Formats: sequence, C-alpha cells, structure tokens
Amino acid sequence: MKKFWLFSLFAALFIGLGLPTSQAFASSNFSDIGDTYRAKDEIYYLVEGGIANGISTTAFSPSTEVTRGQAAAMLGRALGLNGEKRKTSFNDVSENYFASGYIEQLVKRGIISGYPNGYFLPNKTLSRGEMAILINRSFGTGTNSVAVATSTLMQKGIANGYEDGTFGEQDTIIRADFSVFLARSINAKFRTADTETFSQIMYVNVNDLNFRTGPNTNYPSMGKYNFGQVVEYAYSIGDWAYVRVNGEKGFVHTAYLQTTVPDPNNPPVITPPEPAPILPKKLEDMVIILDPGHGDHDPGATGFGLKEKDMVLDVGKRVKNYFVQSPLQVKMTRETDVFVELRDRVAFAKRNDGHLFVSIHANALNGSANGTETFYYTAARNPYDVESKALAKYLQARMLEAWNLKDRGVKYGNYYVIRENAMPAALVEMGFIDNKTDNAYIASPSRREQMAKAIYLGTLDYLYHYEKREDVLPLYKSVNASSSPKRH
Repeated sequence: MKKFWLFSLFAALFIGLGLPTSQAFASSNFSDIGDTYRAKDEIYYLVEGGIANGISTTAFSPSTEVTRGQAAAMLGRALGLNGEKRKTSFNDVSENYFASGYIEQLVKRGIISGYPNGYFLPNKTLSRGEMAILINRSFGTGTNSVAVATSTLMQKGIANGYEDGTFGEQDTIIRADFSVFLARSINAKFRTADTETFSQIMYVNVNDLNFRTGPNTNYPSMGKYNFGQVVEYAYSIGDWAYVRVNGEKGFVHTAYLQTTVPDPNNPPVITPPEPAPILPKKLEDMVIILDPGHGDHDPGATGFGLKEKDMVLDVGKRVKNYFVQSPLQVKMTRETDVFVELRDRVAFAKRNDGHLFVSIHANALNGSANGTETFYYTAARNPYDVESKALAKYLQARMLEAWNLKDRGVKYGNYYVIRENAMPAALVEMGFIDNKTDNAYIASPSRREQMAKAIYLGTLDYLYHYEKREDVLPLYKSVNASSSPKRH
C-alpha cells in the first residue's frame, strides 16, 4: 500500500513550480500527443480533470472533427453539470446516448439549442464559429453573434485566427483546437493575452479550503486556506471561482466564499455542495469499476514468492467473470500487467460513468499482521461518503464469509482512488500476503475464486439493501446464493 502515497509526493514537486498540473504529467500517455505537440498542455489539462478523454487509452486523435454531442459533453463536464443519462426532448437523442444528460442541462441553460422538428443532430460536426458562440454562452457574453463571439475570444487570448487574419468561422473544428479553446476558457494561465482582472475581494468562510489547479475535485490541491483568508476574484467556472492569493492563481469552490468579512464569533453555517443525484438506472446501464492495484514496475506488497499485483489482477478478472454473466456492465482499470497512475484510475472510472468503484489489494506488514479489512473515504472530496461506507460494509462481510480470516474491520482510509472519486468507492485488502496463514489463501486459485465471488456478492448486497434494487435478486440465484442481512 505504500505506493499509494508516491503520487501525492510526485504531484507536490511539480505543483510548487506554479505550472498548470498538466505540464507536470504530460508524457506519452497518448501516442499521438508528443512532448512537442502544440496542444499538449491543454489536452492533458482537460484529461486530468475528466473533461476530455482519448478515443482509447493510448490515442487522443487530435485531428478528428468534433461533433455537437461531443462538444456538449465536454462543456457540461467543464461546468460541473449533472451528466446522468436521461430522456431528452429531441427525437434523435436517446436516453442511452452518452451525452443525453449534458445536452438537456445545456439546453435548459440556453447554452445550446436544437433544430426544427425536434432534432438535435448530435453527430453533426461543429464549426469554429459555432464553437465560439457555445464557449461565450458557457463562460462569457452569451452572444448569438458569431462576430462578437470570435472577437471576444481573440481579445481574451482564448482563440487565434488564421495567418491571413480570418477566423475561419465556417471551418470544422478539430479535437486539438477545441481542447485549446476550452482549456484557455477555463484556466487563464493558458491564454495568450493577460486580460483577466482580479477586481473583487472575497473572503474564505471555512477552514482547510482546497486551492486547486482546476474547477473540480479531480484537480490536485496546491494548498489550503482558512477562515478569513482574503482572495481576489476574477471569474467563475460553474460553481468554482478563479482567484488569486498572494500572486498564486487557482480555483476554490464558491460555496466557501463570501463578499463580506466573516465574523469569527458567528461563522456562517455552510452546507456542503450536494452531489449530483444518482438517478434510477436499468441494471444494464450501470457500470461497475474494478481496480486491481499496482502493476508492471510497481509490484505492491510481496511475500513468500507472491506479488500483490499478480494476485489482485487474478481476483479482479475472476470478479469480472461474474459480472459479465449478469446484466450489469463491468470495466477494469487494468486487465494486464501494466502500471496505471492513480489519477488515471479515477479518471477511467469517471470517463466510463462508473456507478460503483471497487479497488482490490493485498496487505503487508513485516509478517506481523493478518486479516481482512475494507476502507472508505468520508469527506467532501468524494461526496458519496455514506454510500461508500455502506458498500465497504457489505464487501467486508462477504470477504469474511469467504475466507474466515481475522476481521480487521471497515475503516476510514485516505487513499487517492477512493478519496478523489465521484461515486461510491471502497478499497478492499483481502489479507496479508507476507503472513503465512493469509498467504495460503491468497496463493490458492480456489480461494481466489471464493474471494472473487464474495466481492461480486458484496456488490449485489449493496445494490439490494442500500439502493433498494430488487431487480438484483435473480442474480443471487444464478450463482446459488442469497442476499445478506441488512448491514448499513
């Protein structure tokens, strides 16, 4: 488990340089975005925030044209809108369309509109002029004029024209250019002109307020500010404010700012922002994310010739086999012996609209400890803390039934993959790989099959008891099992 902390240390080294975080992590994640690619920093900045993603884990396809549906999804994510799939008012946007939720939200806000006769044309490519209007409506003037929209973006250093002086309003926009314009709209550090003014003084009204590199909790914190801290406000992106403190620029949540000096003897009652509601879904629309820890050069814990990375991958694949025989969808952060950064595991879960996240691990402590334990995170960074704790309880109970090892309990754990997620998330420690008794269970293929079934059943128990999904009951019968007692 010690590898979980390396990411925070690595990020901190670069955050101290004052660079947008994407510059710290830009590498060969996408084979078609090299270190010298013109839009590299902006693309990786959006990917880090879960606002954009590649067409695969290794390709971004920067020259591909952007459709109206894709643009709606990226704008919706940037604004922090609820992207849950839903029925729409358009004949050609089904409830199952990946951007249906974002399209409905943007239409309600007057940012995007459809065509006559009830059509949206989600697959129609977007022109540079249309892009300018959408970005202005999302972040600026709200204009319907292409001339005004393009002029505003160029004045702000968000968009550039062509060498001949034209903007190319009718030309189709590609993914690289859309990423550049969107990143610059969000974070003024990327802009080619320094036109933003920090003209309003505001005050922090809580302690330990995270100061982030971007406008959502995917982005890392550059520091924390306490009650009464003075900040200089420039603009908002959704519910996040772009502010300056002692010359450093970044984002804080607007729920924790006020325009008057807070009274230390009478602090305001702060209601944390509500998480986006989890709307009812059909089982076949729900995605379970399985996250086998470590991989490749990161073996994780070791003991008696076994490596954690190998054992948890084997269990993860076995869990997947149970899910693929059910209506529930399942996706794994890794299915081979590869290394996946912690941030990329979280981004993968969000990008795939995960409903639940289960990270699978084995423990070690110099052979001096043994037993099974499960972790959840409780704080505003993952707003589904109650749900996460319930999920952890059901997983822990099933794992104990399967292996009957020492019960080390359900615990709070400050681990990145459950802390930075935006869905119910739990991290399971099957046993101690360096303990002789626990290792015998971990080493046995039949025991690993028992553990896989336990994780599957624990997930069903959570869905049945906590989310009151009676439609999972037939899934128990298919594996000769029944629901557990209610535990939350």
